Parts: sequence; C-alpha cells; structure tokens
Amino acid sequence: MAKVRKWTGDIPKVVYTHVLLIGVPTIFYYCLRVGGMPLIRIHMAIAAFFLLSSLIIFLEATNALFRRFAVKNKRSDANRFSQFKQSAKSVLGVSGNTSYLSTKPLPRCSFLVAAYLPNEQDIILDTLKHILRTVQRSADGLEVILAYNTPIDLPVEDDLRRLALVHPELRLLRVEGSHSKAENLNAALHIVTGKITCILDADHLPAADCFVRAWRWLEHDYDVVQGRNIIRNHRHSLLTLNIAIEFETLYGVSHAAKSFLTDSSIFGGSNGYWRTEVLQQIRFNPAMLTEDIDASMRTLLSGYRILHDRSIVTTELAPADFNSFWFQRKRWAQGWLEVSFKYQRRVWKSVHFTLWQKIYWTYLLYFCVLYSLIALQILPLLISLFLYQGDLPASENPFLWLSTVITFSSGIYQTLVTMKVAAVRYPLFYFLQHAVTIFLYTILKNMIAVVGLYDHLHGHNKWVVTPRGVKQKRRTLAVRKAPVLAPSAAGVGSVK
Repeated sequence: MAKVRKWTGDIPKVVYTHVLLIGVPTIFYYCLRVGGMPLIRIHMAIAAFFLLSSLIIFLEATNALFRRFAVKNKRSDANRFSQFKQSAKSVLGVSGNTSYLSTKPLPRCSFLVAAYLPNEQDIILDTLKHILRTVQRSADGLEVILAYNTPIDLPVEDDLRRLALVHPELRLLRVEGSHSKAENLNAALHIVTGKITCILDADHLPAADCFVRAWRWLEHDYDVVQGRNIIRNHRHSLLTLNIAIEFETLYGVSHAAKSFLTDSSIFGGSNGYWRTEVLQQIRFNPAMLTEDIDASMRTLLSGYRILHDRSIVTTELAPADFNSFWFQRKRWAQGWLEVSFKYQRRVWKSVHFTLWQKIYWTYLLYFCVLYSLIALQILPLLISLFLYQGDLPASENPFLWLSTVITFSSGIYQTLVTMKVAAVRYPLFYFLQHAVTIFLYTILKNMIAVVGLYDHLHGHNKWVVTPRGVKQKRRTLAVRKAPVLAPSAAGVGSVK
C-alpha cells in the first residue's frame, strides 16, 4: 500500500485527457460542419447510447421497487397456470416473491476482518467489540479473525491482545510481509474454521442477524451472498451525503436488480457471506486493484452462484474528504477496467452463463467502462454546433427529444425508487440536495473514471489508502449511536 497522495497531482492528467476527449473532437466536428456535414447520425448514435442506459435504469428500478426478495422460491405443487402467471409477473418485475426459509440450524460462522492497522487503529477496536457483542451466534460458535498488516508495532496491538483474552473467539493474525487486503485475507483462509465466512472491512458494523439471513440462501443453491452497505457518517458533509444516497441506489436498487434480473450478482469487498470451501478455492489476487470484483468473476466463471440480499445490512464510513474520495473512485474505475479487459471474452465462452447473463454482464463490463468516454462526446457535438452557428437551436428530431426526456426522467425515477426502498429513512432534503447536485456529482465521477483509464493505459496501478483517522471517528460518533439499522418497510423486509 502506498502513502496517501494529493489529488491535485492528477490535475495535469485531467487537463490532458479532457483536451484529448473534448477539445480535439470539438475541432474535428467543427471542421466537419464547415465541410457541410450535419453530424445528425453521430448525435443520434450518442443519444441512443444515453437512451439504452436510461431504459436499463428504468428496468432495474422497477424490479427493485416491486420485488422484495432476491429470487423466487419455486413451488412444485403449483399448477401450470399459476406457474405461468408467476413467471409473467417475475418478468415484469411485479412479483412479491418470498425467500427461502432455513430448515437446518445455523453452522459455525467466521468473520474475516481485514485491516491495514496504521490506517484503522482508531476504529478497529470499536468494530471488533460491535461484532463480538452484537452478532447472533450459532450453537457451533462464532469465530472472528482480524487479519492485519503493519510495518511497525503499534500500541493498539496491546489493546487487541487484551480484547482477545476476554473473548477467546477473537483470533489475531498479523500477516508479515503483506502489502494488501488480498494478502491478509489469503493468509486468514489457512486458519478459518467456520462453515460460513463473512468478509468485512475494518470500518463495517454488521447487523445482529447477518449470518441468519445469509444462511437461508447458502444452505440451498447459493455459494456467496452479498449484503447491503449503507453509510453511517452521512451527516459529515455534502460529499458524504451524496455518497450515502448513491450507496442506497447501488445496494438497494442496482445490485439488487442484478439478482432479480439475472440471478447473479457481485461480491462487493465487504459484507459478503461465502461458503468457506468455495472461498478457500477462489481466494484473492493481490495483483488486482479491485480484488473483490476479480474474485466475483472467477466465482461465476467457476459455476458458483452469487446473490444479493438487501436485507443483510452493514454500515460503513464514506471517505470524509475529497482527496480520499478521488483516489478511492479512481481505483474502483481502474480496477473495473482491469476486470473488464481480463474476463469479458471468458464470459461469452463460459458454459456457466446463460445467454441473458452474458448479455447483461457485457453491459456491466464493457458498456459501463465505455460510458464515461462516449457520454462526453455530447459536449464536443454541442460546442462545435454553437461555434458554427452562434447558438444552439432546438432540434425537431423526435428521437432526440425522446432520448432527452427519458434520460432526464430516468434519474428522477431512480431517485424516487431509492427513497422508497432506502434502508434508512433519510430526511427529504437529503434527496433534494442529491437531485440538485447529481449532475455535477456524475460529471466528477466520469472525470475520475477517465483519469483512471489514463493511469491504466500507462501502467500506474499503485494502491492508495483511504484514510480513516481520529478526526473522522470523532465526527461520526453521534451518527454511530443513532438507530441507523432500523429498516424501512419496503426497503429490506423480513422473513416470517
């Protein structure tokens, strides 16, 4: 892990990439207009790109709104008409499906908590105490393994050893020579004893019934269950507020819809529950920037099944400053690029993916990677038109009007659905502030994604730590004490 750098060091990359992606195309399009080309076909192609993305947002949001649980519990006793009716409702995304009920007792469970200790020393004790005192245990017991690395001895290690004396189920594993979360986790997989293993980051506080909810899927046909992550320091700043609403959309709508629509999902790095034997086979690749997404693809390509259950809630800390946010999102963007380039062709060759899953995962991999590049091209088109004509005349093309209306309305619809299914009942002004700033927030994320692409092409792939210091901890204590795990009626639901 590298030392934290300043985001301002990436400003030259921002200027260079956007001159290349906006300035150069603007000149090119302007020359074409001067030469007599109207460029309407290029404009319509980009509009079609926006339209497709917006229609998928509508599809995902509708499914996430009407389907409470991840998959349908098949009923062998239903007649053909009932089966057809249920199938039709599932396709339309309006089926009130029920989840499996557990028939076997909860087995021995393990937590693997990964930590770079110099960065997490101010919060790690709180995390471990929360787990040890809160999480429900099976008759076979609970195991908590803290797999950490540190270049120097720290005073908090003495506190950890004292905590382990009080709680024998806590096992401390200092991974010498480790430089990554992946190496810490791989080391812990040699000593884990639970039948179910949950991976947690050091700032995550899981709900008490997390293993109970995950077990109802793992005891049947699933191998990994990804839970729902929500932000507990959302009151810290306007940035953390936007991240909080963004996470509600990601984990409550988008990720949930992947399970609804394709019966597959991704492991998001934390709050993921694995069959231990599967996790020990998959392991993690320290060479990948997003080892979680890489592990997800290898899991699916191996024929294992991943499901997203938004009723399994954990809280985490969002980056508290812009510098941390910048490098975190750049790593995510660059890591997604790595995974896309590495696995896309394997997805199409895989016998474990259905045709629909192959199509949808192509959208998730290549389409989402290309979005930040293609979406930017609307700016050179409009700028070149303004330079050529001196204004931006209203278009009479009905397709352009339709794509514009659907594109803007999709964001509004997704926000309304997020309000409905949110795990936390945020004040209304949270969503209003998010709606006001979403345009600039999206531009910022696309800008970071473009810089991530630049770094990837130039081989710059050093991990930058997301700081979690004392200052952030103190400013989020009040939030941590708030009842943030109280579920909304439509958001998570419970199994009776």
